[in-house]
Amino acid sequence: MRVATIALHTFKESVREKVLYNLVAFALLLIGAAILFGSISVGVEQIILITLGLTSISVFGLLIAIFIGIDLVSKEIERRTIYNILSKPVSRPEFILGKYLGLLLTLFVNTAIMTAGFYAALFYQKRALLLDDLRFLGAVYFILLELAIVVGIAVVFSCISTPVLSAVYTFCLYVIGNFSADLRAFGQETQSALLGTLCDVLYYLLPNFGDFNVISQVAHAEKIPGYLWLGNSLYALLYIAALLGMAVLIFEEREFR
Repeated sequence: MRVATIALHTFKESVREKVLYNLVAFALLLIGAAILFGSISVGVEQIILITLGLTSISVFGLLIAIFIGIDLVSKEIERRTIYNILSKPVSRPEFILGKYLGLLLTLFVNTAIMTAGFYAALFYQKRALLLDDLRFLGAVYFILLELAIVVGIAVVFSCISTPVLSAVYTFCLYVIGNFSADLRAFGQETQSALLGTLCDVLYYLLPNFGDFNVISQVAHAEKIPGYLWLGNSLYALLYIAALLGMAVLIFEEREFR
């Protein structure tokens, strides 16, 4: 119950921070894209709009995850409201979990509205929506899993650093995570056993965001493999659990004076 209260408070605070205004920009982008590519030959404009729309959902979601996630803890410390929160019967793990779930709720609402805008632009372009168009929800689901991991990373850095540095660290880790598979391939091709082992270790420690990007597949009407659904879901769940556990351990050791 206390976790739910903190989560709801975090969501309301995110709304007050005018996070949802990014939806206006997203809607204008999609509408403009639908009109701009409407004169291209049949089929090509749909691929462009699908790719642009789903990528926009990912980018806007990433910005929200980073720039709000880094303030989950630091903002409470700066306002000194952390003392009132922790002086009540709220444990530190409940505080971290509640904050995390609150931002996830913000991301879910934003993503749901942006997805609705994406389908509205698709309908404007095609003049109809088919059952097959539901396949795009698979890409949206993987985007949400990816963003859930990014939020966990932002929470960890928020517990140990300033908001600016937390944003930089989180973004850098996100970029590196998109090339973790390439890092492992480099380690396998190198002549140094030590460097190869180091690359393998980093591959398993760093988030592997590359597997979550299926935008190109769904844009070209390719089916998402079943193993990817299960594998990505389990991977995200385990990685998020590890991140939240790390955040709780760090937050437990912090002293507020």
